[in-house]
Amino acid sequence: MSEPQSKGSIKAWATYRRLLGYTYAYRGRLLLGLLAGVVYGAANGGLMWVLKGGLNKVFDVGSASMRDAVLFMLLIPLVGLVRGLAEYASKYFIQWVGNRVVMDLRDGMFAHLNRLSLGYFVQSRTGEVISRTTNDTTVVQSAVSNVVEDLAKEPMTIVAMLVYILTLNPMLALISLVLFPVCILPVVAFGKRVRRYARESQQRIADLVSILQESVACVRIIKAFGMEAYEQQRFHDQNAMFFNRIMKVTKARAAIEPIIVFISTLGISLLLLYVRAVQMTAGEFITFAGAMVMLYTPVKKLSRIHLQVEQAAASAERIFEVLDTPVEVEDRADAVTFSGSVDSIELRDVSFAYVDHPVLQSIRLEVPAGTRVALVGGSGAGKTTLLSLLPRFYDPDSGEILINGRDLREFTLASLRQQIGLVTQDTVLFNDTVANNIGYGTAGASRQDIEAAARRANAHEFIMAMPDGYETMIGELGSRLSGGQRQRLAIARAILRNPPILLLDEATSALDTESERLVQAALNELMQGRTVFAIAHRLSTITHCDLILVMEKGRIVERGTHAELLAAAGAYKRLYDLQFKPVEAS
Repeated sequence: MSEPQSKGSIKAWATYRRLLGYTYAYRGRLLLGLLAGVVYGAANGGLMWVLKGGLNKVFDVGSASMRDAVLFMLLIPLVGLVRGLAEYASKYFIQWVGNRVVMDLRDGMFAHLNRLSLGYFVQSRTGEVISRTTNDTTVVQSAVSNVVEDLAKEPMTIVAMLVYILTLNPMLALISLVLFPVCILPVVAFGKRVRRYARESQQRIADLVSILQESVACVRIIKAFGMEAYEQQRFHDQNAMFFNRIMKVTKARAAIEPIIVFISTLGISLLLLYVRAVQMTAGEFITFAGAMVMLYTPVKKLSRIHLQVEQAAASAERIFEVLDTPVEVEDRADAVTFSGSVDSIELRDVSFAYVDHPVLQSIRLEVPAGTRVALVGGSGAGKTTLLSLLPRFYDPDSGEILINGRDLREFTLASLRQQIGLVTQDTVLFNDTVANNIGYGTAGASRQDIEAAARRANAHEFIMAMPDGYETMIGELGSRLSGGQRQRLAIARAILRNPPILLLDEATSALDTESERLVQAALNELMQGRTVFAIAHRLSTITHCDLILVMEKGRIVERGTHAELLAAAGAYKRLYDLQFKPVEAS
């Protein structure tokens, strides 16, 4: 074996040992499965001894009476029953552990994904994350269950069969066993190839899931632009690449069986020649041959363990890559629960960059409680990023963000985010009822509270016009609602939460003129007495704000009220003229 191949195998087994660590929590069931496997193997050996004695009593009539023969024959189904029960118990307990490990891995991955910062998802494809959580864990389950089951059952079977054939005819046994090590050679030769192609195939299925996810999410755009054929071809190309990789795995694994069978048939030919030379009796040969057949199956299974581990290691590595991704934003060990009112928010020299791309630079801002702050500027100015720092979706690279004079990082994430309501430009709703979507994030909200929030968001009327009212299922991402309806439900959700801090990222952008008027009125009511940060491209919606920040290239270039900024005739005045001068000229 070459050095790179050896290193790859060592890494694969190290990954597999880490995977087996997840079985420790269920060691009781695993131990029962292993013990049942040992009993199964021992029963295989016992079955051969019973058969040998039974054959002698059947074919050598003078050696035993009919009564003795019948009694001895009763041992055969008894041993078979023990063997069957042991096999059932071994398979059940070990498969239970394997499937439970997969359940724990999926739970662990989902929990870890929920803890990861927003930056991880910005850099990751949705299909890739889904594939690792579903497909890779399924591959791992087979390796945990099948490999452990084989290791539990087959070694004892091999020992029992070896003891039997060596006792029956040592010379014949040694001749027959010479060829068994040769069967391992093709396994070693194809192991590295299987592992490499298995990892590539899992990557291809992740690409396939990504395309599928995008096609479902963007179906309106695909149909509107007539891109069905293009998307079909893109899916077909990835599907074909997955097919090619999986067939390479299949070809490598399929080559093992014919090679082992050829070696075995060669051994059988030599065995028959030896039997003819030493004139072995039919009874001895039958039981010897039976033992060799029973020996072949476990040897074949054990020889494939290396391939299974190599293939599973490729998937396990992809799983552990997710689980090993550090959580960049988490609670400090000494974090405390936020309590009391929000009196002030301050940003002190806050800077932030996505990898090596600076987004915010030395932001300084003091906001007393109850202040309505608007952020305006072109795309890429850093407005959404600034809002994302307040609930700690990201932590600043330098500087501090303080609430009531204390760094945000001194508070637990849960208690901090409980103080913040968020309404985004891209409305996020779930495939659930209207009521559950409004009550999302507000534990114990009553139906009266939910309806009151909907009325304040001017959503109650259209909700009651739906088939099941507040119990109507709205479809994935609210697909059964119009854009304006979705936005009003999101605003109702924020109203119900009743937070002291409100973040609005183009909260009225998806509304028609009439809906915007109704929702803006609800927002104006909601903003009373709260600290508000609002991103707006329509400057008409933020003229009433206490403070307007104009951002360019990650910096605040102007600040003041609407009237003050117009009088300054700077960047804000230019933005204002771009929106309103054509209207005035007409």
